[in-house]
Amino acid sequence: MAKKKETKKESKKGIPLPEGMVDKLPKEVQDKVKAIKAKIDKYKKEVLKKFDNYVIGMAIAPPPPQQQGAPPGMPQGMPPGMPPMPPGMQMPPGMQMPPGMPMPGPPPKGKGKKDDKPAVSQMPTMPGQPQQKLTPEQEKEIKERVSLLILIDDTDSQKMTKEELRNKLLAIMDNMAVEIEKRIYPEVILLSELWQSCYDAKYDLVRLFSISAPIYDTGMVQAVRIAEVHKTMVLKKFEKYIVSYVLAGSLIQGKASATSDIDVWVVIDDTDVKKMTRAELKDKLRAIIIGMGIEAGEITGVKNKLNIQVYILTDFWDSLKEANPIIFTLLRDGVPFYDRGIFMPWKQLLKMGKIKPSAEAIDMFMHSGEQMITRVKTELKNIAMEDTFWAILTPSQAALMLYGIAPPTPKETPQLMREIFVKKEKLLENKFVDILEANIKVRKDLEHGSRQDMSGKEIDKLLNDAEDYLKRVKKLFTQIETIKEKEDIVKVYDHVFTTIRDVLRLEGKEKVSDVEIIQEFENELISTGKIPAKNLRILNEVLKGKSDYEAGKLTKPEVEKVKKDARVLTRFLIEYMQRKRGKELEKARIRVKHGSKFGEVLLFGDVAFIIHDIDHEEKEISKSKIKEDGSLATPQKSSMEEMEKYLAKIDIPEKVFIKEPIFENLKDFFGKDVQVLINY
Repeated sequence: MAKKKETKKESKKGIPLPEGMVDKLPKEVQDKVKAIKAKIDKYKKEVLKKFDNYVIGMAIAPPPPQQQGAPPGMPQGMPPGMPPMPPGMQMPPGMQMPPGMPMPGPPPKGKGKKDDKPAVSQMPTMPGQPQQKLTPEQEKEIKERVSLLILIDDTDSQKMTKEELRNKLLAIMDNMAVEIEKRIYPEVILLSELWQSCYDAKYDLVRLFSISAPIYDTGMVQAVRIAEVHKTMVLKKFEKYIVSYVLAGSLIQGKASATSDIDVWVVIDDTDVKKMTRAELKDKLRAIIIGMGIEAGEITGVKNKLNIQVYILTDFWDSLKEANPIIFTLLRDGVPFYDRGIFMPWKQLLKMGKIKPSAEAIDMFMHSGEQMITRVKTELKNIAMEDTFWAILTPSQAALMLYGIAPPTPKETPQLMREIFVKKEKLLENKFVDILEANIKVRKDLEHGSRQDMSGKEIDKLLNDAEDYLKRVKKLFTQIETIKEKEDIVKVYDHVFTTIRDVLRLEGKEKVSDVEIIQEFENELISTGKIPAKNLRILNEVLKGKSDYEAGKLTKPEVEKVKKDARVLTRFLIEYMQRKRGKELEKARIRVKHGSKFGEVLLFGDVAFIIHDIDHEEKEISKSKIKEDGSLATPQKSSMEEMEKYLAKIDIPEKVFIKEPIFENLKDFFGKDVQVLINY
């Protein structure tokens, strides 16, 4: 965990929790908690004293499903009024609980100062796995345990892995528990792991928090509880229509306060609606879902507002195509508590940079500012303030999109404008970012009621500043386009020539000067018929395009044509290299079968790479030196990245000789049943 920096990260303060949360746990848990309540409170204080910057929630967990007499689909300890889980979401008897959750089993000796404290016994990972028989003393000790979930904010953790962090914290907190009360069993859960479980469509952890009793919370636990309860209610009634249920907003971004709203998004599938219009479906379901939100607040005792946004799938898709910043932010930061395979693929595509604003979306953001400025002059003063805000915000986001950045939230926009256009590119004066920041602050003050009204003079200033800002941003657009065009032409030229050099190197031409490269390209590839002659024409057009651009003769459409031609040429050349390289690679490959798996050994001069299972998604790769007698040295762990880098810088031998000792190595690597495949 990163070292505490008090000047940069304030100590987290817990929020007031509802009364009687422990009373909603199973009776046996209530009795155990009440018997050691003072010690639990002492333990909580000691943990917060030592880790207050990082603990964001603590909750008493109910016993695991095997220890409860819960009805199907309803783990014991669910708050009163909570509906059972919808069909298909029942908690199976062998459900995997969080790492370290106490379960019946032989408890090994603990690590604390008092050696008589049994350590946590892990739950079997496979349903139905037999457990060892317990002694009466062990059964009694397990029944007396009080499991305490401790949620840790690990966003600052950079010096150790998540597993190391969790184990380190668990060891410290376990020792603290030993000193105070042996029956307290802390379970450390990292926030990143809580979210990752949702990304992986495994909702056991959030379900567990929803049926636990919080004893300390900075806001995250109550958000998870009310969202999980509300989600379960919504799915029970409308499961066939719900595409995704997502927790989002300032809470997920780490910017929430104790009074922040809890933002959830519900996406409804309207692609097969026949009995009513899409608008009717949305309005009908929205009213019921919002009503369920009020009911979920009453069940959980959470006072913060559950801010529910309901989208139909077609509108959500349209907003995504139009580069709506709110939707981009939702995809970037949102955590799915339920997903039918829509939200997570879009989230991954956004992360990979595959979802990008269109040219139409950028133009729409830019021109919307001018339209709003015209309207602001004729409307009432309170509306004028709102419009000037959007008038300068959306062109700012458009400028950032044109530069290559996904549209940010309003809070993030001034900071990015200053970092990129003022400090980095030196294209914009700082005073214009000050105008944007001042406008955002005025709007926020009015929205939250800390400011009631504005004078006519202030509105005039907002309007004048917005007009000046728009004029400057239009100039900034021209500056960005000029930079991008120049960068694109240079990148296109460099990329084409780098690719040609790689092709010539593959053909045996190691060093070719810039003057000779075109002639060598024609002699080695075009004249020999290895590459069609039209590619030479494309190459000459790219060269002429670069020359014309530098002379100022190229229009914007002509620049786009040069870029398109260059992409066609480089794509063809890369495919040519891949085909040629693939044929050469076959000379150095030994394919084997061991059991039901297939493996490969690639021989390159004095080094061999061993792929143990070519069909496995995460391939296990080893590297070994080739000895003089043809045998392989003890293999070392390697990776696909290392192998590809090695292939890129070496020449594959024309002929590869396999000596007898290597066949013994194959048995060592793949087992005695290994078979060498020929003509596969």
